[in-house]
Amino acid sequence: MKKILITMMCLFVSSIAFAAEVEVGQKDKQFTKKNVTIKVGDSVKFTNNDPFFHNVFSLSDLKTFDLGSYPKGQSKSVKFEKPGTYDIECAIHPNMQMKVKVE
Repeated sequence: MKKILITMMCLFVSSIAFAAEVEVGQKDKQFTKKNVTIKVGDSVKFTNNDPFFHNVFSLSDLKTFDLGSYPKGQSKSVKFEKPGTYDIECAIHPNMQMKVKVE
């Protein structure tokens, strides 16, 4: 009985999917990656590496969010729970654009 229980526990633990976090920097008024592909449930961490404020937002039908403005050295994360492609922008610097593809 003990062996069966241990085997069942191992199967359960091995079947748990762990979410990942991908980091995207903000440097020289650009995102450090133009395209990121992640899995459903993963997060993207946006880190400001510039000496001025940045913002991250999306008006995507899949998920609308606005992380607000934040200074150098700070990070903010977004969890993506639906598959599709999200357009990401910075409200302060309109040329800062990227895409997050969620599979």
